[in-house]
Amino acid sequence: MKRLISKLSIVLLLLIPALNVNAQDFQGQAIYQTKTTVDMSNWGGGQMSEQQKKMVAERMKSMLEKTYVLNFNRSESTYKEEEKLDAPGSGGGRWRGMMSSFTGGPQYKNIKEDVILQEQEFFGKSFLVRDSLPKLEWKLENETKQIGQYTCFKATTTKPVDEMDFMSMRRRNRGGDQKKDNEKKEGKETADTTKTDSDDPFDELEVPKFVVVTAWYTPQIPVSSGPGEYHGLPGLILEVNADRTVMLCTKIVMNPKEKELIEKPEKGDVVTREEYNKIMKDKIEEMRQMYGGRNRGRRN
Repeated sequence: MKRLISKLSIVLLLLIPALNVNAQDFQGQAIYQTKTTVDMSNWGGGQMSEQQKKMVAERMKSMLEKTYVLNFNRSESTYKEEEKLDAPGSGGGRWRGMMSSFTGGPQYKNIKEDVILQEQEFFGKSFLVRDSLPKLEWKLENETKQIGQYTCFKATTTKPVDEMDFMSMRRRNRGGDQKKDNEKKEGKETADTTKTDSDDPFDELEVPKFVVVTAWYTPQIPVSSGPGEYHGLPGLILEVNADRTVMLCTKIVMNPKEKELIEKPEKGDVVTREEYNKIMKDKIEEMRQMYGGRNRGRRN
């Protein structure tokens, strides 16, 4: 009985600021720091030096560590990467420009209309990827923690991974590679039946079909939104752990004096996610044929 009363007290305390938010037509802004970790140990098929790996990791840092701004109201939100200048001579602009073709652009979500829109630049062409919001079946947990001044509750789900999600890609058959290395150390020579003559780096990569997602949301901000595609919880999502990516809210401003317009994007050819993935795969295949042909010519 005492435990029940204690839980009810916590809920009532959390609802007091939420009621204040509901009493007005509010808008908020949340800043998220995102970081994706990459295992560099098997990069380059064991042919890269530690110094080379370090250089690649430094180049990838601008893609793997980013700051995003979420502007939201009761039913809509925009999620955009914060613009920043590259250090002179770093070459980050060219690297970011190339990788932006394979990563998502500014995003718009509308909970009421069940729609998610994402602007995308792919090799100089503009697209607007339009789909329904992903169906996330959240399991609400009892565990809580504090993020800044907000009490957050834990929720978990399992979600399918998009086949062209480059942030989730990893090297294929690591276990098999390790076994081969061990056999070489022991002096055993084995026939490699899995190796092909392909020079395509994408042949070495795979994407998991599903990942477990852990989110932390706060009922103190009663909006069903969050960073990226995440939504559907009884409060703003302040932290997400999904696969190798962490999204953490570091700042929240409620009812800012200078409010950002939350508008539907209209730039680009409208396509579904499935159609856009096909466009990407066709372009990658075109590049495979082009560069694969050149490499074969060099060998001959």
